[in-house]
Amino acid sequence: MMTSIALLLLMAVSGRAVTREIDVFQVMEMRSVIAFFMLLPLVHREGGIKAMRTGILPSHIGRNAAHYVGQFAWLMGLTLIPLAQVIAIEFTAPIWAALMAAAFLGERLTWRKSVAILFGLVGVALIVRPGAAALNPGHLIVLGAAFVFAISFITTKALTRSDSATKIIFWMLVIQSIIGIVPALNVWVWPSAATWPWIFLIAFTGTFAHYCMAKALFHADATVVMPMDYLRVPLSALLGYLLYAEAIDSFTAIGAALILAGNLFNLRRPNANRIQATPS
Repeated sequence: MMTSIALLLLMAVSGRAVTREIDVFQVMEMRSVIAFFMLLPLVHREGGIKAMRTGILPSHIGRNAAHYVGQFAWLMGLTLIPLAQVIAIEFTAPIWAALMAAAFLGERLTWRKSVAILFGLVGVALIVRPGAAALNPGHLIVLGAAFVFAISFITTKALTRSDSATKIIFWMLVIQSIIGIVPALNVWVWPSAATWPWIFLIAFTGTFAHYCMAKALFHADATVVMPMDYLRVPLSALLGYLLYAEAIDSFTAIGAALILAGNLFNLRRPNANRIQATPS
């Protein structure tokens, strides 16, 4: 999961560069198509295209449709409400995921996991400090995006019980390429030579971040793995400071400390050495 977080941070940096020139829908489509070819060595290692057959294709379609809708709603929210509020609401997704895992996957929502979730929420609230503006449609749209992202997380956990991480990512790329082709063609422009390296970086990081997340969900409960996603908030702040000279204030420092403390408290539970992988 830590590798997944690192790749997502790299994707954010490359995304900032690419979206200055081409539309997000085109970025998403190019990422899926290019990443499909990047994934082929892993597909070959697992027996080739024929080995990618799955008996739960509807679940794959549902998972990727949810993920695509979540991305669309998140982007729409950016045009309607302040960025700080978008981020604050988006990071409720791990909370919904943890609660859904307890409700639908039979995972235990222990007091330690609950503390990690609470610390994460407080930490994110301190970092982004959403304003007290009246609720508008943008808030509901981003909240819907966070909820849909949580559905995507939980569906991924369910998929790991029968399909490998490679197979999950294979179908993600195929299905999202199909879903996104029409929106991408409507806004298509050819990227400049300087933009292509960033596009390839997005394809690699975006795809293998999901691969690492699927692997993490295979080895541990979603209620353990998903709260770790909170670390992206303080790490993004640090990255912004180092690359873009964006200041880190005391609220960010305190929030980051709470997020880290909650995750360490959750991971260092007494029976940590007895965790078993999810059966496949």
